[in-house]
Amino acid sequence: MADVEASVRDLVERDRDCTEKALAQMNLRRKINLLIGEWKAAGGGNVLPDVRDRVRLRSLKKAADPVRAIARR
Repeated sequence: MADVEASVRDLVERDRDCTEKALAQMNLRRKINLLIGEWKAAGGGNVLPDVRDRVRLRSLKKAADPVRAIARR
């Protein structure tokens, strides 16, 4: 979804038509809202991570797995 948002932003900044990308972005947001609704209906009550939490968790995961980091080089 971040890629679609960046694409829309880029098109707007260049004063281009972003209709298709913006509609795709709204569709993705609609799907996410439906998934969250289903999750809550199924008993999900935990606080969902936001972007800052995800970035922090990603960096912790990389630091915890040095073998994988070395294998990527």
